[in-house]
Amino acid sequence: MKKIGFLFLALLTLTTACNSGGESEGKKEEKVVEKRIVSLNGSVTEIIYAVGSQKELIGVDVTSTYPAAAEKLTNLGHVRKLAVESLLALNPTHVVMLEDEVSPDLKSKLKQAKIELVTFKHPNSVEDAKSLVKEVAKWLGKSEDAKKIVSEIDSDIKDLSKLAKKPKVLFVYARGAGTLMVAGENTPLEKMIVLAGGENAGKGFTDFKPLTSESVIAANPDVILMFTSGAQSLGPDGIFNVPGVMATNAGKNKSLIQMDGQLLSGFGPRVGKALIELNKELKKIK
Repeated sequence: MKKIGFLFLALLTLTTACNSGGESEGKKEEKVVEKRIVSLNGSVTEIIYAVGSQKELIGVDVTSTYPAAAEKLTNLGHVRKLAVESLLALNPTHVVMLEDEVSPDLKSKLKQAKIELVTFKHPNSVEDAKSLVKEVAKWLGKSEDAKKIVSEIDSDIKDLSKLAKKPKVLFVYARGAGTLMVAGENTPLEKMIVLAGGENAGKGFTDFKPLTSESVIAANPDVILMFTSGAQSLGPDGIFNVPGVMATNAGKNKSLIQMDGQLLSGFGPRVGKALIELNKELKKIK
């Protein structure tokens, strides 16, 4: 029996080899190269997971905190402080990021390493978020999956409650007591506040400016909005210890809303969920 088995195996091997030889002369097999993606933006990472392409993802940046599975991947830190050598060590085929965050050094080294750099426009509105979903999904060959995500965003926005009174909201960005900035007009944070039914208390300036006791008293917000990480960096009740805050309506009522930073400002596939969460919190403001 052993001899018969051995003879069968030998014949099978010979037949396979002959067949392979015949195929190679006629038609060469196409080799499918799988993507090995490094994502350097949290919203792009979320989209990769949302359309089911996470198996191609091998590394992420510090903003890629959702879903939880992304935190198990190699984290390359902040895109502005990226150690390119650590990125190259992952042997990626593609690096995806937002176009305004590409440094000349990164661009040059990726070109030298023959790694494809794929960039997308920075999303700063709900429409931008939907466009980003569509573009990333199209690049991944998952355009059909994008339709469902965009539909969910539209559905979430339709579910927003209309508030009887628009509370004045002041967004404060904090990295410890030494760095306190407030969001002004035409900022992505203002867009989120307005869409959720509030009024931006940061008036008379654009972009961000340092928080001062005079400016916060003049703004007199009904509620202060912060990233959870920023609020925690100030310690318990930290924002209410900042000079001037206790003289405002928000301070007097200890009114503070904390939200995940990537959720609130990422303008990714969860932008509708972020608006619903903020809308619910604003409804509680008296």
